[in-house]
Amino acid sequence: MFDEATIKQSAEIFNGKLIQPGDADYDEARTVWNGMIDRKPAAIVQCADVDDVVNAVNFARENDLLISIKGGGHSVAGRSVCDDGLMIDFSRMKDVKVDPKAKTATVEPGAALADLDAATQKHGLATTGGLVSETGVGGLTLGGGMGYLARKYGLTVDNLISADVVTAEGKVLHASDDENSDLMWALRGGGGNFGIVTSFEFKLHEVGPEVLTAQIFYPMETAEQVLRAYRDFAAEAPDEMSCYALAVNVPPIEPFPEEYHMKTAIVLVACHIGDTKEGEKLLEPLQKLAEPIFQVVGQMQYAALQQSFDKGAPKGGRYYWKAHYMKSLPDEAIKTFVKKVDPLPGPFSLVGIEPMGGAISRIEPSATAFPDRNAAFGMGIWSGWTEASHDEKAIEWTREFHKAMEPYSTGGVYANYLDRDDDDRVKDAFGVNHDHLRKIKAKYDPDNFFRMNQNISPKS
Repeated sequence: MFDEATIKQSAEIFNGKLIQPGDADYDEARTVWNGMIDRKPAAIVQCADVDDVVNAVNFARENDLLISIKGGGHSVAGRSVCDDGLMIDFSRMKDVKVDPKAKTATVEPGAALADLDAATQKHGLATTGGLVSETGVGGLTLGGGMGYLARKYGLTVDNLISADVVTAEGKVLHASDDENSDLMWALRGGGGNFGIVTSFEFKLHEVGPEVLTAQIFYPMETAEQVLRAYRDFAAEAPDEMSCYALAVNVPPIEPFPEEYHMKTAIVLVACHIGDTKEGEKLLEPLQKLAEPIFQVVGQMQYAALQQSFDKGAPKGGRYYWKAHYMKSLPDEAIKTFVKKVDPLPGPFSLVGIEPMGGAISRIEPSATAFPDRNAAFGMGIWSGWTEASHDEKAIEWTREFHKAMEPYSTGGVYANYLDRDDDDRVKDAFGVNHDHLRKIKAKYDPDNFFRMNQNISPKS
């Protein structure tokens, strides 16, 4: 902790706003997406520019303060906010600049995916990014970046051209393939271990504004046959086709039949970004796997597709996650999956099987810090509920499900899905690249100043 005089003095060095405990907006500023996180920083700096970031880093280092970095605040582990330290908040730095001729976007660290999509889709352009539009661009990118476009255009990190970074020493570095290339390599999937990125430059692709989509809901009694067909479909799908299989609670609204409201169902969510007629032909078999509860297939605004899961993951819900990369999806894995998902432990819970392969797998694991290029699928157990009294039961369910699926996993895990009790899995997240990341960490952050993250310890 530091005293009030120090806080008052520090306020004078920032162009943005310094928020302290007791200020009217303190609780709102420290609150993050996961309602289970209740941490109280000694102060919060809402940075207005890069100078503020440099000053915040220097101030924290000189006063021996832990820092946390809030971009979108969407980390399930709540790494955006710390106790008794300095929280660097980018809610005032959300600008997105698009160069439609060069097909690039320059993005500030407080921007969410919705901000990026809104700016790029004006020009019929996009880059890979997430399934919930309120996710911060920064955190998503530094961990890898899954999404509907990944099989065609690679992960978000595969589309990262350059970055501006404030180091632990308070220096501003530019990282690209030609400048500080080791730092650039580490930023492509190594998390927030190496500095604070104040600007991201992305490659964009021609996508939308409308894409072919499908959402097909099947009842649980057909789940095994649906998932077997999904597995076979995914193995043969072209890069333009991305299809997720999810166990969800059927929304208690029209047009879903009332008898299925809030019951577990399997939904296939597909996005095709190639020729529409080819996509429609590819999707036909998925509509006939059994008698669907509900289905909608057709053109949809890409930006709207990106927002379609937002209401199912509201800010302030209570969330706990576990994840695997899957070697494959054999029949026994499908049986275990189906047995475990019904019922789900809360209204915001879903379990997802994410398609990999395509462009993701055509990059060598050592080419970027993101190592898990060869898994057939990703699997996320994303539990969400509302009442604190349900915490123990929901967490236990999530852990048991995760353990049951372990025999079918690669042993790896997506860094962005690590929860606050997953420190022992950080090495699994970075796999074959972990040792090299430790060396780069030692170069740019030898004292582990940046440690509120999926932390990589510097190699001595």
